[in-house]
Amino acid sequence: MINRIGVLTGGGDCPGLNAVIRAVVKTAINEYGWDVLGIEDGFEGLIQPGKVRPLGLDDVRGILARGGTILGTTNRANPFAYEVSVDGEMRVFDVSDDVVRHAQILGLDALVVIGGDGSLRITHELSQKGLKAVGVPKTIDNDLSETNVTFGFDTAVNTAVGALDRLHTTAESHHRALILEVMGRDAGWIALQAGIAGDADVILIPEIPYDLMHVVEKVVARSRSGVKYSIIVVAEGARPVGGAAVYQERREVGAERRLGGIGAALAEQLRAQNNAVEVRVTVLGHLQRGGSPTAFDRLLATRFGAMAVRLIADGRLGYMVALRDEQIVSVPIAAAVAAQKLVPLDSDILQTARALGICLG
Repeated sequence: MINRIGVLTGGGDCPGLNAVIRAVVKTAINEYGWDVLGIEDGFEGLIQPGKVRPLGLDDVRGILARGGTILGTTNRANPFAYEVSVDGEMRVFDVSDDVVRHAQILGLDALVVIGGDGSLRITHELSQKGLKAVGVPKTIDNDLSETNVTFGFDTAVNTAVGALDRLHTTAESHHRALILEVMGRDAGWIALQAGIAGDADVILIPEIPYDLMHVVEKVVARSRSGVKYSIIVVAEGARPVGGAAVYQERREVGAERRLGGIGAALAEQLRAQNNAVEVRVTVLGHLQRGGSPTAFDRLLATRFGAMAVRLIADGRLGYMVALRDEQIVSVPIAAAVAAQKLVPLDSDILQTARALGICLG
């Protein structure tokens, strides 16, 4: 018997989160008559008191097109390594048992976790301790295994393409090489698809370490042919041959090291090799995470949310919803987080980029 379920959003924000929440609430109430509790700020809501609230139909009215999440989120609340300040010193505690116990106290018969690989890995580990949960794959990086695509990715790509369309006019007007740094962590899906759709000349992704001289040769060749500008898209996790990815110096409490800065590093490398090349950098950053989701992401997120509730009704706990061949299916969460989904080196998308004359480093 299911009477009450919970829903939370974990990790970085992403266009389409509210669409999932809306679908979960409406399906749970309309189809099954269940109560729904919203857990605020990811797993933090099951660690700290006062972060739980009931969700009814009125609470999700009008949120389909809104970016962000009405429940809030965080990527700094891993129950298995929860950092707190004790007498001015940061200490790490395992509070996973408290999370499971709190869920039981709230009377949750199941929990819908909307998150990326980090949140879903935590969900899988908590399920080993008795937490009954299902997962919904969320990440703009599109790096979760077992699903063709994650919601939020389409919106992020469209945002990057829009930025490239604008950068083209400035690059051509000022005869510059313009670098656009995009998100994606260790996967190059955003950079690759946005770069092709946005008519980039160079696309650098983590899966293919780049040779700086190949990039320089591409920029110089365009200039010699009379095209005095170049557009370069670089994924935040890209790295040179024999080198390492670039991370931000400052790490927030409880969060993992954050990638960022490869665009500026690449610009300096290009200037050092050819002073005649005028280079500018644009870091798209969190613009890719915000704003209204595309129609594709709204529909996918809605289908995911409704299916997550059906999984609970069918007793398929420990599973994640996924898109396979245009159908919404279920896969074990353990399989989904077993490995990152990176761009295959034999991908037809990479072959297309090469056929177009795009330099991949």
